[in-house]
Amino acid sequence: MQVKFKPCGDYQTNCYIVDDRFIIDPGVDATSWVIKNISNPKAILLTHGHFDHVWSVAELKEKLNIPVYIHKEDEFMLSEDIFNIGVPKCKADNFFKNEEIIDNTKIKITNYPGHTPGSVIIEFDEFMFSGDFIFDGGIGRVDFPYSDSKKMKNSLKRFLDINYDKIIYPGHGNKTTINKAKESIKNYWLNVL
Repeated sequence: MQVKFKPCGDYQTNCYIVDDRFIIDPGVDATSWVIKNISNPKAILLTHGHFDHVWSVAELKEKLNIPVYIHKEDEFMLSEDIFNIGVPKCKADNFFKNEEIIDNTKIKITNYPGHTPGSVIIEFDEFMFSGDFIFDGGIGRVDFPYSDSKKMKNSLKRFLDINYDKIIYPGHGNKTTINKAKESIKNYWLNVL
């Protein structure tokens, strides 16, 4: 599967196109790049509901006429402008289940609350998209409204139970791997939360 990406907006949020079909986290000013780089759009998949990951969802949904998926615990961030900053509102078409079959592709969804209540990892056979849960050498912030450091710590402990390795594409910055992230979590992040 091919992965294209572009850091978008002031927060350089990574917007991804997977296999020319799936759009992940179209943030600020992502629309024109997505439309130029996708020819067979099937769905918009959201790792969580923060504005820098969902800003262009409403516009892309209208232009491409495709469904939007998000975890039910973060849907309110998509349908309401919770920070009062002008984010375009949108309704989700589907709430993630643990496993999705979209356009004959199996996608595993795992909820890792902490950064947001409905933060998820979106996992394909070859790689996963971690949003703002896991970064290269870091984790998502837990000092925002609706964040929870205790839930984040529990989520990180659950992440350590993964018994395989694959590439992680995060919401910001460079890609990493499960094993590299696990070392960072064990050696540092669990001790500071």
